[in-house]
Amino acid sequence: MATATTNVVRWSALIGGIFYGIVHQSTVQSQYDEKKAARAVSHRAHLVEEAKKAFAAKKAEKSSGSELITDIENPKFDLEKVIESWTKDQ
Repeated sequence: MATATTNVVRWSALIGGIFYGIVHQSTVQSQYDEKKAARAVSHRAHLVEEAKKAFAAKKAEKSSGSELITDIENPKFDLEKVIESWTKDQ
């Protein structure tokens, strides 16, 4: 049979190991959560940049062409261009 000192050392090592495991798991989980949050922020920023680029391209596309005249009283009014722009937008 084991002596009392051996039992104390064994139980102390077991309890110490369990405590270390809990602390280590907590540390690893918090690091993982921080990295996951940083990745989510980075991904969202990337999506915002892509949306800005797409919006700028769409805006440039609209302004680069001849200005569409929708005023019927204007002598340069062209019904065909207006209908074409409506079908293109949809």
